[in-house]
Amino acid sequence: MEQKKLDRINFLAKKSRETGLTPEEKKEQEELRNEYRRSVVGNLEAQLNNTYIVEPDGRKIKVQKRR
Repeated sequence: MEQKKLDRINFLAKKSRETGLTPEEKKEQEELRNEYRRSVVGNLEAQLNNTYIVEPDGRKIKVQKRR
């Protein structure tokens, strides 16, 4: 996610605490937060897709997604 969008999320959070948000700003904040969550989850899934557990005998077991 772009730094510009992260800065906007932080600005809206601060403004929300201090003075409140307009309905348009609340909607923008929700959309930005959802985009951020999707980004974090996507990055975590990508990292876990490249993760292996190394057994004491040296075998590598790929981490599987739970169902």
